[in-house]
Order: sequence, then structure tokens, then C-alpha cells
Amino acid sequence: MEVVQGRALLVNTKSPAKITQVIQKSKVVAQAGDISQVLVHWSLGNSHILKNLGFKKVLSPILQQYDWPGIYKPFNHQRDTASFLTLNRKCFCFNEQGTGKTNSVIWAADYLLKTEVIRRVLIICPLSIMDCAWRSDLFKTAMHRRVGIAHGSREKRIEVIKSRAEFVIINYDGIEVVQDEIAKGRFDLIVCDEATALKNPKTRRWKALNGLIRPDTWLWLLTGTPAAQSPEDAYGLAKIVNPASVPSYGGAWKDKVMYKVTQFKWVPKPESQALVHQVLQPAIRYSKEECLDLPEMLYSTREVEMTSQQKKYYDTLRREMLIQAAGEEVSAVNAAVQMGKLLQISAGSCYADTGEVIEFDASSKLSELLNVIQEASHKTLVFCSYQHSIALVQNFLNKHKISCETIHGGVTANKRTDIFNRFQKQADPQVLIIQPQAAAHGVTLTAANTVCWFSPTTSAESYLQANARVHRAGQRNPCLVVHLCSSPVEKKLYQALEDRTLAQGNLLDMFRNFLGGGL
Repeated sequence: MEVVQGRALLVNTKSPAKITQVIQKSKVVAQAGDISQVLVHWSLGNSHILKNLGFKKVLSPILQQYDWPGIYKPFNHQRDTASFLTLNRKCFCFNEQGTGKTNSVIWAADYLLKTEVIRRVLIICPLSIMDCAWRSDLFKTAMHRRVGIAHGSREKRIEVIKSRAEFVIINYDGIEVVQDEIAKGRFDLIVCDEATALKNPKTRRWKALNGLIRPDTWLWLLTGTPAAQSPEDAYGLAKIVNPASVPSYGGAWKDKVMYKVTQFKWVPKPESQALVHQVLQPAIRYSKEECLDLPEMLYSTREVEMTSQQKKYYDTLRREMLIQAAGEEVSAVNAAVQMGKLLQISAGSCYADTGEVIEFDASSKLSELLNVIQEASHKTLVFCSYQHSIALVQNFLNKHKISCETIHGGVTANKRTDIFNRFQKQADPQVLIIQPQAAAHGVTLTAANTVCWFSPTTSAESYLQANARVHRAGQRNPCLVVHLCSSPVEKKLYQALEDRTLAQGNLLDMFRNFLGGGL
């Protein structure tokens, strides 16, 4: 397929009639043997027709008929991604974190608005990136468009939805609050960022979104980790984009991609990867290695001795759990809860049964954290899975005169945006102490080149996304991820996370190893 003067496509085909009969003003201009050359006006509509007729490598006119506004010059992979999106009404974008897929989506959506294919865009994303990622990138890339954030009270959300904003940004849990208003809001394109939030079709957020989708709705689902935890996670994504590709019930899909080893353990079948790839179509994916010359990212684990106080309570808890589990089947949920207590002690504080926080002497780990920060050539991100550990680290760094800020579930969206902006643009803060779930997605924090895990997360997706905050477009320095490991349970978790093998059954396996003396 060849582009002629930026306005027409020259298509080689053995069946010219199937083109000329459905595309107006198309005509055969040459013939050699059984191959005909058909000239077609290069419009988005005609490109869609050619794609539906089965022609491969169809090009979108966005590649030559669009001015790519904004302060950024698109990379080739961003142009390809935008072209793919404009050619697929419902599709997936699995470009890795840090490859600039947000800008690709904005350019593609702006082109559809410019050509009047669509009227309005609804962007659904986690609360933590509504402002600092999406509104910020829209301002830099499509500054000529009106943007509104539908967040806050129900009345405020409705006001934004009813406004003249061409791009409306809302968080996942806000959809149900104003579902009827969204349905009346003339949104032709719905973009779901970090779409793994839709992996379970039984959730209210999935059902609310599914109720908004019409046959003619454009729907783009974005995530760099579509099935990070398990092939089972692909079900909800496939069902909302292409429901005919998967069974009607989730149990049938689970049986198709996984098999049961024990009462509580399921493992992926050998063919599961191919099946996931098959149902998550049409899709585009670029890895960082394919499209960006990013600095190398290195991983390091630093083993730190627990203090005598930590070790005493760690061993006591382990013995109590051993007695509690004796002669009983332990579920994965209970294993995760009980192991969480060991992780909390390893991180320097633990919730008592009364809800009070008990602090432990974690001076060894804190001292090593200080070494990591002082050795870093640039700023540092410190990830703590527990909010009470965040306070512990903050107090310690304050005593050592290190400027730091904290990001966790209790920090408002506006304050997060301010902290992220200051971290990127100003000398202080030098360190961000972050709960992984609060800033694992979408945020660019390339002012740092060191990530230090004070305590591990039990989510492979959160781990990968959190590390990618520094290793993305705009990074100029080699990046380092440091695991501070002070207990056997942390060591096993970090190994599973680094190897990307943490899945549904691993926590239960680890707990059983613990009963056998492994943790």
C-alpha cells in the first residue's frame, strides 16, 4: 500500500471489485497480470473500509494530514500508536510504562475531534493521575482543547460533565456516581487508563462502564501490564472490548487458561499466554527497548539485620501462627493477612488487634536507607507499603535534615500534584516517601534515578509500575532499584517480584514454606 501525494492510497489487489464497489470514486489505474492497482481517496473512513476488507498494513491519514500540536515532537512509535488507535474503534494499547502512550492517545483523540468523527472524550483513570498526568499532558499536547476534571461532589462532577469541555477526566469509582449524566454527555470516545482496574466483570465499576458502551462508542483500554498477576485477569478486559472472544462466564475462562493444583492453588496452563494474546485484540504494544534509548536500570538487594526487638517479635509471631495453623487448611487470604503482620514488623511497626500502632526498633534498616539516599546521584523515591511505616521513615529523615514529602491514600489529589511538580522542578524535596498504590501509575518522577523499597508490595503490577516512575521518557541517568531486606519473608517477596513470578498461589506457597521453617 503506497501513499500518493499525501492524499490517496494505491492498493495492490487481485480483487479490485471488492474495493470499487464499496468505496466511492475509487478506480483501477493499472494492471499487471492478475494484480490490479486501485487508487483510493485517503480518508479515515476509507482506511477503515480497507481494514475491514482484510487489507493489512492500512495507514491512517493522521500520519500525513495532522499537524501534531503541542510542545513535544512525536517519536515514530507514538505516531504508529496514534495511527493504530484511529483505525480501531475498540482496541487495546499495551505500550510499556514510560513510552509516552498518554500523548499518543491525546493526538489520536484530537485528530478524531478535528475531523469531526467524535464530539467528546471521556478519560477514566486512577485518582492519582487525573491532574498531574492527564490534565498536565493535555495542556502540553492539546492546549487548544477545553479540559475538565469531574471530581469532588456529585454536583461538581455533573457540572463538569455538562460543561463545554471536550476532554472530561474522571476516576473509576466516580463513574457510578454520575452514570446517567455521562450517558447523556455525548461522549463518543472513552479512554480507560490503567485498565487493569476492569479485570473483574463482577465489580460495580466494570458494570457501570459497560452500561455506557454503545455499538458505535470508541473504546481504548490502556495498560502496560494486562495480565501481570494471572491470565485470569484478561477476562474482564476482553469481555468489555470484544465480548464474543471469551466465554459468557468467568469460571469457564479460568478453566480454559488455568488448572487447579490444590484446593486453593491454580497455575497457568502452557497455552494460556497464547489464549490471552488471542482475546486481547486488536492491540498494539511497544516496549521501551523497541522505541526509546533509555538508560540501563539495575536492581540491588541489601540485606539488613533485624534489631533484637524486631527479631524477638518476628519469631514470637511466627510460632503463634504455626500453632494457629496446625491441623487446619489455610486459605490464600488468611496467609496474606498473617504474612502481612510479619512484613509490618520487618518495616518497623505493626497494627495491634485493638487498631493501635506498635512501633519497633528498626534502626538498622533506617540507617541503610540513609546510606542509599546519600549515595544516590540524584533524588530518591522510597516506597513503603504501610502508612505507619511512612511516618516512621519521614520522622527519621527529618531528624537527619533530609527534605522529604509523603504520598499515601490520605493525601488529596491537589496536594499530590503540587508535591510531584515541586519534586520534578525544584531542589526540594529530595526524597518522596510513597505508598505504592498511591502513585504507581502514570506519574513521571524522572528527577529521581534511585528507587528504594523500604518494604515490599504484594502486587507485581504495583511493583513494576512504581519502578517505572523513574525509568521513562525524560530520564537522562542510569537508574537503580534497591530492595532493603531484613527478613526471610521480604527476601522471598522481592525475589518473586524481581522475577515477575508473583501470582495468586505464591503467597500461599510462601506461607506453607513458613510453616516448614522457611520464613
